[in-house]
Amino acid sequence: MTPVQFFKCLSDETRLRCVTILQKEGKLCVCELTAALALSQPKISRHLAYLRQNGLLLDSREGQWVYYQINPKLPPWALPLLDKALVAASEGEQFQKDLDRLNKMDCRPEVSVCC
Repeated sequence: MTPVQFFKCLSDETRLRCVTILQKEGKLCVCELTAALALSQPKISRHLAYLRQNGLLLDSREGQWVYYQINPKLPPWALPLLDKALVAASEGEQFQKDLDRLNKMDCRPEVSVCC
């Protein structure tokens, strides 16, 4: 991943919100991200596909769910930037709203089968 690819991935608000909440939570499925960001599933999926295709995220299938997480094999220069982005985002009102919606989600995949 080049610096240009990395910053293009984060230049969109929806992608940045996805990445920062994934950086905080570790891994989430599409339904969790949809609930957290209060956006449609197709929109979230399109942005996740872009992030995966550019190497910022990895996906894994577990049963009926596809989980996304930050790629642990990112270049060493990228990881501190993601940490700083999370710190900056966590100070914002939008990030807290996203996190609150995620935490209020009635039936997260690890708790029950609902998505």
